[in-house]
Amino acid sequence: MSWRTVVISRRCKLDLNMGYMVIRGEEIKRIFIDEIAVVVIENPAVSITGCLLNELANKKARVIFCNEKRSPYAELQPYHGSYDCSHKLRTQIKWTDEQKGLIWTAIVAEKIKNQSRLLAELGHEDESRLLSSYIDELLFNDESNREGHAAKVYFNALFGKDFSRGNENHINAALNYGYGIILSAINREVTINGINTQLGLCHDNMFNPYNFSCDLMEPFRVLIDRKVISLKHTKFESEEKRSILSLLNARFLINDTQQTLLNAIKIYVKSVIDAVNAGDDSLIRFAEI
Repeated sequence: MSWRTVVISRRCKLDLNMGYMVIRGEEIKRIFIDEIAVVVIENPAVSITGCLLNELANKKARVIFCNEKRSPYAELQPYHGSYDCSHKLRTQIKWTDEQKGLIWTAIVAEKIKNQSRLLAELGHEDESRLLSSYIDELLFNDESNREGHAAKVYFNALFGKDFSRGNENHINAALNYGYGIILSAINREVTINGINTQLGLCHDNMFNPYNFSCDLMEPFRVLIDRKVISLKHTKFESEEKRSILSLLNARFLINDTQQTLLNAIKIYVKSVIDAVNAGDDSLIRFAEI
């Protein structure tokens, strides 16, 4: 079972040798390919062989490439994740608005519940109660946009009323980095299940290749928010990135078992796909985060 998160931050060459990823820099290091779940290439000066990329794709490892600001920018994603992708794509295209709306409503409710819980943890009791009331007001497919109203209250309570997600600062840099890591992990599981990442439940941006994954990641955003709050930093550099990446191997309760975040995402994604196909939101297995 893959479990390692490998971060490449210095200039080096990566290649494949006898089932190992070989890192050739100031020192030579070897990592068994079967153990690798995620590779984050932070330095654009890293060179990597086609053979290694092919093997990582075969093993369903997620490879994330960062830009010159060392923020997630692109990723390696196989075209096909299962043997019956064509059948699953035809099924996905036939998902009805009722099926998608039912599951999206459940996901929004879970997201707002997690946000409310975090606000309560941090002592924002009034805002936490307000978000809880939004869950009771939630309409089918969130037609009244409770998610949007909750987000405004939530971020104002966490970071102040002057905070905007559009600002360029260390807080947004950390949030974007963390959200990118979670999205990549979800993309991996969506692809493995043979589902197209572009056809979303709610998200339908024609320029977004990950609409479905963006839908599914919503309940997990609070993990990144909590971590960024706990760092209490005034900068966002390597140490802070390592702290966020450590979440992938943190353990959470899901389906009555303790699992790493990567395994929890695997269970959750499969359950959402089953729930949409069956039109039954009770099949969704949310992690307690």
